[in-house]
Amino acid sequence: MNDGTTDGRSGRGDAGPDRRLIIGGGLAAVLLAIIGATGGWVLAGDRKPTTPLSADATGGPTPSAQPTTSPPRSRPTPAAKPSSAAPAQPTGLTVPDLVGMDFEEAREELRDRGLGWRFVFGRGNSSSVRSTNPEAGTPVKRGITVVVNVAGAAPPNEVPDLIGDDCSDAKDRLVDDGFSPRYPTGKSGTVTAQDPPDGTMRQWNDIVSIWCGTA
Repeated sequence: MNDGTTDGRSGRGDAGPDRRLIIGGGLAAVLLAIIGATGGWVLAGDRKPTTPLSADATGGPTPSAQPTTSPPRSRPTPAAKPSSAAPAQPTGLTVPDLVGMDFEEAREELRDRGLGWRFVFGRGNSSSVRSTNPEAGTPVKRGITVVVNVAGAAPPNEVPDLIGDDCSDAKDRLVDDGFSPRYPTGKSGTVTAQDPPDGTMRQWNDIVSIWCGTA
């Protein structure tokens, strides 16, 4: 019978070297696995993090960062500048009622109010005023011309002698006689010539020219 020993050594001891090899190989594998994991972690720590691809890398448009803009500030409304032109003050002056009045009397009424006049004559023998423009009662400013429509024709009048008169005095005489003065050489000095000459019969509103200056 065999008691389980061979040459003084037990049967379990015969498998000892192989078992040590297996254990040693297992430990080596474990160590290699730990070293590999550690090296991988170290390498992973040294590697820079991967940057995600931008849209340019994929061929698509790269969205640009939208700048933050603050809402536009409202500009202050400029204050209205006061108008330099003062409003026209009412003068209280109105066109007098001249209808039915003799046109020469109507002229004096206008002159007394500082208003100008222009006669428009009609036909016939009546010297009365038929209408005015502006009408009676219309507010007006001093110096405007009132058109006076006379029912009859313009009466005749004689041209006065104006030679040697001061130009301003000659003008007043012509206006009083119903003529319209003209000044070919200006309005200063004395009258050296006139046209038509004195004594000529003309009608109201006809033009009389006077040459004023140095004789």
